[in-house]
Amino acid sequence: MNQQQAHLDAIQDIKKLMERSSKFSALSGFAGVVVGFFALLSIGISYNLLEISPFGQTSYLSVLAPNGIINTKIFNIIALNFGIVLLVSFLTAIWLSNKNAIKKGEQIWDHTSKRMMIHFLIPMFAGGIYCVILFIQNHIALIIPATILFYGLALLNASKYTHDDIKYLGVLMIILGLVASVYIDYALLIWAIGFGLLHILYGSFIYIKYEK
Repeated sequence: MNQQQAHLDAIQDIKKLMERSSKFSALSGFAGVVVGFFALLSIGISYNLLEISPFGQTSYLSVLAPNGIINTKIFNIIALNFGIVLLVSFLTAIWLSNKNAIKKGEQIWDHTSKRMMIHFLIPMFAGGIYCVILFIQNHIALIIPATILFYGLALLNASKYTHDDIKYLGVLMIILGLVASVYIDYALLIWAIGFGLLHILYGSFIYIKYEK
């Protein structure tokens, strides 16, 4: 009986080693929570700059691009706001994931994490270029839905190299991106739901399941 148990333990150890070599398990759930709060803060600042309510009758597009002409001053401020939050969120995620990796005795930058990052960045770069094209062609209304959609595709593409639960977040983001493409006037609010609320919920779930 003891010998059989020893064999089972050995098999479990081998399984864990194989999963560790193919999955980046140090991804921080707490980072997702922090990024979610940053996203909500960013949206709050954006609505304040636009001087409208998320649940009001006034569309953010009617303020940002009245008569189809972009208010460049407001657009640049909002774009800077989003850019700063994106940079801070990215650096925070790396810092917290690195702390989690050290805690688990893993390396944050190994072959698996490189593959995960590559599979994540390809859709993100494609989405960034697509958003620039939308801006040049004055399709401003579709930029926010596109950011949600391509971020969901990036998560789905990278999920094979990290926690499987990430793919469900990716699918939900893709759905929200498509919904935002239809309900353009509520795209900014849908962005807050995706990048803010869903990040907080999924980050908490991953933290409780894998880290706590």
